[in-house]
Amino acid sequence: MLYKFKSKAAGDLIMLEANGRQLLKILEKNIPQQQIQGILTVEQMPRAVQAIEDAIAAEERARAEAAEAGTPEGSAGAVSLRQRLVPFMAMLHRCMQAKQPIVWGV
Repeated sequence: MLYKFKSKAAGDLIMLEANGRQLLKILEKNIPQQQIQGILTVEQMPRAVQAIEDAIAAEERARAEAAEAGTPEGSAGAVSLRQRLVPFMAMLHRCMQAKQPIVWGV
């Protein structure tokens, strides 16, 4: 399954299922119905930005700690959450400026 995030203010953004579910969990949209289809309103967007930034910071801390400990989780070859969410963050900022919601599954 793919997730397709849409808005009138930005082009469609497609994510693989695992990455889309991870994003929805970060956005606290993890009720089964919200994983199938949902909306991120303009009013929810500032909180969404903060939640994404917090999740990225937590992952970066975990990677740094793993690298210091010499465990495989600190490997440099893996794609980071920051890298995966750059397109969504750009979409989110564009939609906030245009005051347009983001929807998926519709």
